[in-house]
Amino acid sequence: MLYMKKLFLFLFLVANLSIQCQARHSDYTPLADTTYLKPTPELEKEARLIPQALNRIHYRKVAINDSLSEVVLKSYLQALDPYKVYFLQKDVDAFQQYRHRFDNELEAGKLDAAFDIYNTFRQRFDERMAVIDSLNKVEFDFTVDEYYEADRENAPWASNKGELNEIWRQIIKSQALSYKIANKEWPDIHTSLSKRYAQMKKNIHQQKSVDVFQVYMNAFTESYDPHTSYFSPVTSENFKISMSQSLEGIGASLTTDGDYTKVAEVIAGGPAFKSKLIQKDDRIVGVAQGEKGEMVDVIGWRLDEVVQLIRGSKGSKVRLSLLRAADGVNALPVEITLVRDMVKLEEQVAKSKLVPYTKDGKTYKVGVITIPTFYMDFEQAQRGNPNYNSTTRDVRRLIKELEAQGMQGLVIDLTFNGGGSLTEAIELTGLFIPSGPVVQVRNADGSINTGDDPDPATVYGGPLAVVINRFSASASEIFAGAIQDYRRGVIIGEQTFGKGTVQNLIDLDRLVGNSGAGIAGRNGGGSSSKLGQLKITLAKFYRVTGSSTQHKGVTPDIELPSEFSAADFGESAYPAALPWDQIKSSKYKETKTVNDRLLAQLRSNYQKRLATDADLIALRENIDASKAARAETRISLNLEKRKEEIELRKKRSGNKDTLEQQINSLELEDAEAQEAMKQADPYVKESIRILAELIAA
Repeated sequence: MLYMKKLFLFLFLVANLSIQCQARHSDYTPLADTTYLKPTPELEKEARLIPQALNRIHYRKVAINDSLSEVVLKSYLQALDPYKVYFLQKDVDAFQQYRHRFDNELEAGKLDAAFDIYNTFRQRFDERMAVIDSLNKVEFDFTVDEYYEADRENAPWASNKGELNEIWRQIIKSQALSYKIANKEWPDIHTSLSKRYAQMKKNIHQQKSVDVFQVYMNAFTESYDPHTSYFSPVTSENFKISMSQSLEGIGASLTTDGDYTKVAEVIAGGPAFKSKLIQKDDRIVGVAQGEKGEMVDVIGWRLDEVVQLIRGSKGSKVRLSLLRAADGVNALPVEITLVRDMVKLEEQVAKSKLVPYTKDGKTYKVGVITIPTFYMDFEQAQRGNPNYNSTTRDVRRLIKELEAQGMQGLVIDLTFNGGGSLTEAIELTGLFIPSGPVVQVRNADGSINTGDDPDPATVYGGPLAVVINRFSASASEIFAGAIQDYRRGVIIGEQTFGKGTVQNLIDLDRLVGNSGAGIAGRNGGGSSSKLGQLKITLAKFYRVTGSSTQHKGVTPDIELPSEFSAADFGESAYPAALPWDQIKSSKYKETKTVNDRLLAQLRSNYQKRLATDADLIALRENIDASKAARAETRISLNLEKRKEEIELRKKRSGNKDTLEQQINSLELEDAEAQEAMKQADPYVKESIRILAELIAA
């Protein structure tokens, strides 16, 4: 499964679906006809269209055959039950009859096999809900020394209901223990768990056939690549609404994944982005109002209901209980407080500061420009407004202002920059190179387009460093890669995300010339005259060297301590991600501003600090401890041991926070400079140190 699915806490699956089991298995108990869901003729028509669309448009040409059918079956079962807490082994054995049928059924628009599998899931779900009621009636003994293995992705399927009962006993006990640690007594714990599962059951029983279809179709589309997906008309509309609503609260777009509300994107310029307390793929498990409001458990809630809790008036506070993606399967809840606000465009724009840094009695004036996203006001530009906002225009102005203050070297901070306008990434690169290509784009038909620097003038030719981290992606990778390939500056930080593909959203109506007619009476609500949408991967990015940014991203010249490996977080964590490859190099001329000898010296100096500097040593040890904690997938069900785990986690977190304030303590020339360095990110601080050496070289 994908990395974010590895991070799920094994508890509940599939909040967007609901169906009843057909009588194919020996212990089948029929459900009421009122809950029975089956494929509709309308959905079958759409099922025929989607494979045709992918074969015509998608970048990767995939043969729909028995091999693909096996992949779809595996993905579908993983989507329904990734932690193997619902299906029995005999169910999975029975499903093998379909492993070579999905390809034929997809092309024919048949959905019987998909619905049969989901019906079995629904039966198993209802059976689990009945067991949970009994497990939740008696208080647990939290003095027993036992553990739950949270990472069940590679665990065997349970052979009988007795094995599943034991797994769920541990799951419920773990949840109850979390409430116990939060100082709740058993009556309240019992009530809270009962409400949680009642909400889950309600959501499951409210779902319709179109929801089953969407999950099945995504098991198919994601076999092409992880960024290709299907949206039903209702889901597409709800996504737009929920995204708009979430922007009015904390500045993050939210999505439902299983029974969790997950952060799909942190929007530059919003409260969440500015706080740096919440990141992509974190799961929101509780919401509270103000400083003293009761924390409401939102596991199993509908997305729109969670969004309503998070929304609020500007300036008011909302507290969120999070399971951080970075903490792995044994993540413990972390509470944060955000002040609600609208996403402010002025907070998305590039900002600068001049940081004087004194070393060996000499002061270096280092400029730092932070770029949260690659933005451009297309509407104002099209209207001919000469003062339209854009990353390149703003950075050009900031460079001039910093030079007027005596700047001797420049740091471009791209940490947490998830991308944005490709045009801006190209033009921004042009500020630092004389001329030449910046990026190559290969299309699905094999044709290659080159994005060239449109302006031969160089705005800034002095010492340059670019700071990147694991959250730098897409357009950020294009800019950083070009600066590295042209040997124009030093790249510092972590390996980037590695997303080197281009997607576009396509209305299925347009592909068939539907124009709002043709399919009516859809089971599931929404507009009866519209088909769904496909987000399809259409192209790949390549550096001027011909190397793709896909998978590999950009590897820094000087790598700082990192909590994340490519295998755990980023494009490489997706098993169906398009591969890295290489095409012919563009014709470009290196600037030679940075050479191998200089890079070797900078690396050597940094390695010495890494081995001797107390703060850097502490940072590395702290990261190693966090990795070790994340690798531990067993969860203690003993009260005292769980408390010890929590205290240890808090201690590590506290040390890290202190370290980020103290790391790279530098000899500064005045109080203002000292304050500027306190506010800087640790990576930026070390980059200033490295850039000072570049200035002095």
